[in-house]
Amino acid sequence: MKLRLLYTRSNVSNPVISNIVLKTGVPINILEAKVSLNGGEMVVEIPATGKKLDEVRELFEKAGVSAKEIKSVIEIDYERCISCGACVSPCPVQAIKQNPTWDVELDEGRCIRCLICVNACPVRAITSP
Repeated sequence: MKLRLLYTRSNVSNPVISNIVLKTGVPINILEAKVSLNGGEMVVEIPATGKKLDEVRELFEKAGVSAKEIKSVIEIDYERCISCGACVSPCPVQAIKQNPTWDVELDEGRCIRCLICVNACPVRAITSP
């Protein structure tokens, strides 16, 4: 599961992620981070389900870090997309491919939210929610 973490000024200097990894044993992969002394935002991937995932989310909340599930990593506006493939080759994890009819397809499970595809799209059909 991917989560958007929102840090405040009061908790940005705390080792929240490392404490949660130590307590739960669940590795947390940081996909994106924009953090300063005033607060910040991170996108992380949590490879857990069920009670373990609930425990991780609860620990974030207890630490004062808002943790919201990211249901959609990127969005492709298929009405606008011209299937040119400009987004396919720059994707470092091959999350975007063209199917046999040349339509663009996204594998959200592979996407690491690097947003290279957003900048590569010449018609701005790809956005980040």
